[in-house]
Amino acid sequence: MSERLSPLGEEDVTLKGPTGVGKTRFVEYMAARLGLPLFTVSCHDDLAAADLIGRHLIEAGETRWCDGPLTRAVRAGGICYLDEVVEARKDTTVVIHPLADHRRELPIDRTGEVLPAPPSFMLVVSYNPGYQNLLKGMKPSTRQRFVSLRFDFPAALREVAIVARESGCAIFVARQLVDLGNRLRALQDIDIEEVASTRLLVYAGKLMQSGMCATDACRAALVEPLTDDEETAAALMEVVAISFGG
Repeated sequence: MSERLSPLGEEDVTLKGPTGVGKTRFVEYMAARLGLPLFTVSCHDDLAAADLIGRHLIEAGETRWCDGPLTRAVRAGGICYLDEVVEARKDTTVVIHPLADHRRELPIDRTGEVLPAPPSFMLVVSYNPGYQNLLKGMKPSTRQRFVSLRFDFPAALREVAIVARESGCAIFVARQLVDLGNRLRALQDIDIEEVASTRLLVYAGKLMQSGMCATDACRAALVEPLTDDEETAAALMEVVAISFGG
């Protein structure tokens, strides 16, 4: 593949926005649309540089090199997607710097290779700004190697269409769920770390479509995933009752 297929030219991309608004689905769609292989890494505190680049393994008494997902993506000229990149240790994510600037190369110290990234290679990272703090945030030196796209919840009509299509529920049920989601998102004095995502509305719609009553479906798919506090859950269930006429 001789020409870069990224719609953003030579730049790698940061996707930032709340949980469940479609960041990962967007990357999957773009990979399919561009016809590029996708290598996804779910970042976490124990993620090491070797988990991205690769390591030597011993098999049948012999040592062989095994590429990590970042290395495989470079070799294949695909997309490497680091989901929730701020969950990884900062010393780990530094390994992406040579790929995300003018060098466009991946040094592999353990094998002595320096892999040039082909034109089709693209690095995409995502995170939720609402979780950021001094301990979990992107280093400025990392952040400034990317262009950024901000994701938010869809407009009401579009979200209704998404919930109805993804869950299989009727349009009027999807409208009620989206109304509920917007009511929950507008709450000011409720102690929850995250608000109701489009993903959770889809889960609730699926449960209702399978025959579960609205109250039980919303408790299982919306309220319980948002909080463990009984008082907070009771307050959220009051909002459910308003939206579904309970």
